[in-house]
Formats: sequence, structure tokens, C-alpha cells
Amino acid sequence: MGFARFTVAYWCVLIAALLPIACAGLAKWRGFGRPRREGGYDNHEPRAWLARQTDWPARANAAQANSFEALPFFIGAVIIAHQLRASQTLLDILALLFITLRVIYIAMYVAGLPSVRSAVWLAALGVNVAILFVGYR
Repeated sequence: MGFARFTVAYWCVLIAALLPIACAGLAKWRGFGRPRREGGYDNHEPRAWLARQTDWPARANAAQANSFEALPFFIGAVIIAHQLRASQTLLDILALLFITLRVIYIAMYVAGLPSVRSAVWLAALGVNVAILFVGYR
């Protein structure tokens, strides 16, 4: 009986799961260290506080939501590709590409570049579909 190994693609799943948390931290960044009464981060009502944010913190919060939305499909695609015994090298490359595109997507979202952001989102979706079918025979 052989031992399963933690592949690069599985590490990418972990990174993808942490991206929304990074976005949340970025969305709250401006409010850290300031008192609540002066508009600082309100950990008592974080969702209401985030809903009142504007500009790049609001976009970082939206990127957080989108990162959570993208996560199930990516996790499922990676697991299915492994189960279908996809080429591990190709799967790892595609998973790294997906993560790279998602990081770029988040940066474009926060920077307020909607057309570029949408193009990168579409590319990441295409890579995710490729991951799903990479083991198809």
C-alpha cells in the first residue's frame, strides 16, 4: 500500500482557502488601530462596519466574497482531477496558474480596474474548467 502525498495542487487549495481571509484583512486594514467611535474597525458588528466602507476597502470586501464563491469549484475540480489520475505536473501547473490569476484578480478589484478584473476572472474560470477536465480520458 502506497502513501498519498500532498501535491502542489493540494497546497493551492489551502492558499485559495486563505485568500478570502487575506481580502478580509485588507478590507479592514484602514480601521485597525482606530477607536470605533472614530470610524475604526468594529469587531462587535464587523459586517455592518464593512457594509459602510467605500473605495478600495469596499472593493476588498467584495473580492473576499468573490474569493469564497470561487472556492468550491476549485476544490472540487482539484479533487476530481486527482481522482481521475490527471497528469500531476499539468494539474499542479494549472492550480498554480489559477492561484496566480486569483491574486491578480484581487489586486485588480482593489485597484478599481473593472475591465481587467473581469478578464482575469474569466481566465481563472477557464483554468478551473481545464483543471476539472485535465484527467478526462
